[in-house]
Amino acid sequence: MDKPFAITLNPGSSLANHTGSWRTSRPVYLDRLPPCNSQCPAGEDIQGWLFHAESGGYEAAWRHLTRDNPFPAIMGRVCYHSCESACNRGKIDEAVGINSVERFLGDEAVKQGWKLAPPERESGKKVLVVGAGPSGMSAAYHLRRLGHAVTVMDAGPYMGGMMRFGIPKYRLPREVLDAEMQRIVDLGVTIKLNSKVDNILEEMKKGGFDAAFLAVGAHIGKRAMIPSGDAARIVDAISVLRSMEGEDKPLLGRRVVVYGGGNTAIDVARTVKRMGAEPIIVYRRTRDKAPAHDFEIEEALQEGVMVKWLSTIKQAGDKQITIEKMALDEKGFPQPTGEFETLEADSVVLALGQDVDLGLLNGVPGLEVTDGVVKVAPNMMTGHVGIFAGGDMVPAERNVTVAVGHGKKAAKNIDAWLRGETWAPAPKHEVAQFEKLNPWYYADAPKTVRPMLDIIRRQSTFEEVQGGLDETTALFEARRCLSCGNCFECDNCYGVCPDNAVIKLGPGKRFEFNYDYCKGCGMCVAECPCGAIKMEAEEI
Repeated sequence: MDKPFAITLNPGSSLANHTGSWRTSRPVYLDRLPPCNSQCPAGEDIQGWLFHAESGGYEAAWRHLTRDNPFPAIMGRVCYHSCESACNRGKIDEAVGINSVERFLGDEAVKQGWKLAPPERESGKKVLVVGAGPSGMSAAYHLRRLGHAVTVMDAGPYMGGMMRFGIPKYRLPREVLDAEMQRIVDLGVTIKLNSKVDNILEEMKKGGFDAAFLAVGAHIGKRAMIPSGDAARIVDAISVLRSMEGEDKPLLGRRVVVYGGGNTAIDVARTVKRMGAEPIIVYRRTRDKAPAHDFEIEEALQEGVMVKWLSTIKQAGDKQITIEKMALDEKGFPQPTGEFETLEADSVVLALGQDVDLGLLNGVPGLEVTDGVVKVAPNMMTGHVGIFAGGDMVPAERNVTVAVGHGKKAAKNIDAWLRGETWAPAPKHEVAQFEKLNPWYYADAPKTVRPMLDIIRRQSTFEEVQGGLDETTALFEARRCLSCGNCFECDNCYGVCPDNAVIKLGPGKRFEFNYDYCKGCGMCVAECPCGAIKMEAEEI
């Protein structure tokens, strides 16, 4: 039987069939930047590794993820996942559980014993990294992958830096931390613990290092001028959390007042609660102004931690403290009221922020230090040639994800500098806005909530508070990704084109347009679920 005329027609039989000649604008395939990728301080290609995860390719997903961040099991626990606040899916139902899937991949890698790929070449260059925390170990990882010989020196007895000494075990189990630290050591990175660097220039000269990356964490707790008697017990939060890593736990008594409203204050209060104490947080502003993340405040309240909002400590005695109640003025700032209250307290823990010990920089010419941090150029080099810095040592938000991103960025710049070149990041695509999507194409899929440990065990043990996803729920969560701004070969454009002008190039190769037959109607743009096509004016 003869085929229908529309199929048997030879497209070249008539110039009239070249409907592209009518066109004033043309559709163009493009890649837009997913908002999650754009938001990630560690520079992860989130959509890229979710693509592998949603097909069950967990090892491929993990390897894609660790191109940028070697700590998925850690990040899946301590990252505050700002990527999810930017996720377009949040405007449909709820954001994709990116952090949950990241943790699943990290845990799977530990369980399966997946190893990081060794460097393909050796550069012959030596780099010193000072600090075995998130920024230093991130830099060590990327520098080693680039072929450099890396030595990490740290004053502490263990790897991990502030991840170990500032984050309690109920948030970050130490076996998880140790596993991801050791994986970097296995790449051939040399670690020297209990090795404080007192003078960076002398250490570089002694070790014959070609460059250095400084990533000393903020281990020094800030103090406050609180009138107190000789018997008053006042300690800083970092000292308390650090002592939890040793055999001798801090002796704070039963009634502990924590002064501050940040995440460290919450961590200390929840820690001493698990030790059997009765913690009370005193903070001079309201809950909505507290720097701590609200979900952490809520978890602390659930565990029985009391909070005195709009209060400040005026005096500390042997077994009690005096607090003054505050009131907000017309501009929303707390002001003293002259109304006082006495609280029973065996000890006061100050959680007012941390400083970095910059003693290793004494005598280094060219450095500029302001407000306790080192000024660096866009390439993360300090004012002294060959010395770079990142993490808590430079002006930036202080969290693990930012620190990991600094390590990666510094490694790329150090590598380029050692080769006499300048590294420049690839230009970013425009961000895939929600308005560019067609969300009705996607199926309803409610977010999978990670399980929480029951309250009783949370109050009395250091077991991990938040559980992870299993394979089924992780797979489901990965598949909730909308693939914002990047073609995932759904065939919509191919199906709706009235001119058969869309050509399929095969699995993984996407599509192209045959502009001889495209008349520029824009139906493909209007119907693309993920916003991976746009119209451009035809050149005249």
